[in-house]
Amino acid sequence: MSHENLAAGETAPQAKPRVAVLFGGRSSEHAVSCVTAAGVLGAINKDKYEVIPIGIAKTGQWVLAGADTAQWSLASTALPEVAPSPQTVTLAEIGGEHQLIVASPNEVPQELGTVDVVFPLLHGPFGEDGTIQGLLELSDTRYVGAGVLASAVGMDKHYMKVVFEAAGLHVGPYVAVTDRQWRKDPELVRKQVDRLGFPVFVKPARAGSSMGISKVDSLADLDAAIEEARKHDLKLVIEAGIIGREIECAVLEGRGTDAPRTSMPGEISVAGGTHEFYDFNAKYVEDDAASLSCPADIPEEAIARVRELAAAAFDAVGAEGLSRVDFFYTPAGELIINEINTMPGFTPKSMYPQMWAASGLDYADLIDELIYLALHRKTGLR
Repeated sequence: MSHENLAAGETAPQAKPRVAVLFGGRSSEHAVSCVTAAGVLGAINKDKYEVIPIGIAKTGQWVLAGADTAQWSLASTALPEVAPSPQTVTLAEIGGEHQLIVASPNEVPQELGTVDVVFPLLHGPFGEDGTIQGLLELSDTRYVGAGVLASAVGMDKHYMKVVFEAAGLHVGPYVAVTDRQWRKDPELVRKQVDRLGFPVFVKPARAGSSMGISKVDSLADLDAAIEEARKHDLKLVIEAGIIGREIECAVLEGRGTDAPRTSMPGEISVAGGTHEFYDFNAKYVEDDAASLSCPADIPEEAIARVRELAAAAFDAVGAEGLSRVDFFYTPAGELIINEINTMPGFTPKSMYPQMWAASGLDYADLIDELIYLALHRKTGLR
């Protein structure tokens, strides 16, 4: 853009930052990612940012996606899905700038222009686990959220617990089960789980949104639950059931050298009947299946402790941008950390945005703050 005709004292108009909203992906949480994108695309300030929706099909292909939020919302008839296309989108560094390139068969590739920041709304493997973050690091592209290591640790429930324990955080009893261990000596795994006591929760180690999770009340039901979880991940974490209330806290990276910011803690109440715990339908499908109380109805000192521990967990894994940290609050007043989620559900009805809204930061402003943090973050090692 030429600025030769500007009058004295005038400043050139600043181009709006270009934000590539990346969603879909190869994991079993593809539909959840699409729903998250619908919320962000509907709320992001388009007067402030130029938004480019990019979908990742289940095949792994990147495509230009429609900006119509209805296309990506949950419907009663079908889950939203990014469809493959003859046109493929790639992100490349050309002349020191991060360019979006569109390629079609038998045609010359076209440049769509530069990208200032990527907002990866990807859940589960191949998106939330450090893989997409590594790709963006290689292209020297700024992006929203945690980096490679924090994403990988936050995705793997086993190593997450190892890191938490090393940081002095209280973790509940658990057993990690690899594919080799289960195939070589299933009886030893059964004995280890039996020592935890029942009930237990059998979980894929690297899946989210309650995919493949089962509550098991006896040894007789363990094998079936393990095989169900192995459909999502061959590595499992089996956790002892803990009597306590589920308390969550949203964490937002501080600006500059400021400490992480924490929301007021919230408590999830899940409707009885078909929901023994906070499963996929309760999270995303059924409007009345779950409700959030924020602040949670716990003593003031417990609220302060939850916020302190949530920030400590954020720092323990080296998170950036955003995270949601989940705890159990026992009848004795003890706080046991359950997990950190470095790309939590981010629809308007998801717990992370709801807790920030209850703490004075609404959905659109939260999106704006996350983009600000990404734009002002150094690329490379930091």
